[in-house]
Amino acid sequence: MEMIESIIGEINSIVWGPMMLVLILGVGLFLSLGLRLMPILKLGTGFKLLWRGRKTASGDESSGEISPFQALMTALSATVGTGNIAGVATAVFLGGPGALFWMWITALVGMATKYAEAVLAVKYREVDEEGNHVGGPMYYIKNGLGSKWAWLGMAFAIFGAIAGFGIGNTVQANSIASVMESNFGTPTWVTGVLVMVLVGAVLIGGIRRIGHVAGALVPVMAVSYIVAGLVVLFINAEQIPHALDLIFTHAFSPIAAEGGFAGAAVWAAIRFGVARGIFSNEAGLGSAPIAHAAAQNKSPVRQGLVAMLGTFIDTILICSITGLVIVTSGTWTGGESGAALTSAAFAHALPGLGNYLVAISLAIFAFTTIIGWSFYGERCVEYIFGVKSIAPYRVLWILAIPAGAVLSLDFIWLVADTLNAFMAIPNLIALLLLSPVVFQVTREFFAEHKDL
Repeated sequence: MEMIESIIGEINSIVWGPMMLVLILGVGLFLSLGLRLMPILKLGTGFKLLWRGRKTASGDESSGEISPFQALMTALSATVGTGNIAGVATAVFLGGPGALFWMWITALVGMATKYAEAVLAVKYREVDEEGNHVGGPMYYIKNGLGSKWAWLGMAFAIFGAIAGFGIGNTVQANSIASVMESNFGTPTWVTGVLVMVLVGAVLIGGIRRIGHVAGALVPVMAVSYIVAGLVVLFINAEQIPHALDLIFTHAFSPIAAEGGFAGAAVWAAIRFGVARGIFSNEAGLGSAPIAHAAAQNKSPVRQGLVAMLGTFIDTILICSITGLVIVTSGTWTGGESGAALTSAAFAHALPGLGNYLVAISLAIFAFTTIIGWSFYGERCVEYIFGVKSIAPYRVLWILAIPAGAVLSLDFIWLVADTLNAFMAIPNLIALLLLSPVVFQVTREFFAEHKDL
């Protein structure tokens, strides 16, 4: 086991090395400039379209399975997970407060990446044997780049089908089991079985039920967590200027060891800020466009404007709340990491309540991630083996949950982090090659809709 962990660790250090970070940030920056910063400038338009997209517009019923709002909530259900609570804390623990700055930069350019992904997903989607709209990187690679690139689409589908068991399943199950055991004394195997039953009940209904559950749970859990975080920041208000100073200073200069914090170089702040940012908002990973391809929206650009909100809500809002709570509380120097650090930070301001608040939030966040990612994995497997493969994949998915609940968290995080990179590479290559299509479709849309 130690040898396997060592090998995966070596691979991880390569795939998350300088080239990957340059590729992720570079593609996002290239798309942002190519779109003339449209995703940032049209943020308000995105929220208007999201509000309008709560219900299907007349005449659009045949163009997808779920409303644009439910498509975003499904994508958010998969992205708002342990990355927002444990991932941010891990980034600060390993890279110092400066990691938050690089997480923000990743999100700002990631909005353009997520926009482009959704535009291509809707433009190049297909209808499968069961009449469902299917799309995502594998389809926009195949239909946008042609048969000579088909291997790249297949590579994404294979990595996506496997990666789902890491980022979207076992990591989440493990996190739920850990917080339930540490806060409520619930045995990990009991939590694993309970989550398995609940997830199974949702998955039986397919994308429509996933969309309905996500549409109901995600807004409530996100708003509740943000409000709780703002309460803590109000309590810690005097520390906010100092926290911001730490974040911006140590984004560009090393931070010395202090208390239980081992110190961190600038490279650590960049690496862990970008890596955990991607783990949290999944911009460039190619997962979210799989959900947006099922939206009842005939306009690729309209769905793209809704899709980019996922990165803003996930990282700029939710991750920032977590990060600022951790830094303003001062608990980041105490030697804790992951969800335990976030719990300590909330408990510092809200004794006897904060840790339970984090435990419940993380459990709900992780539960919805397991549901959302099951859909991503299904679509990847369907692309490889056809519709008949979905049922066996669901069974494997459900059975993996209790197994993930009792495994080593460090090893699972390592595997998930590595598989993320393998998914991102084919998708980022496709986004670069298909960027002229994204730019053209966007120009034509805004030339026709000057009121937006």
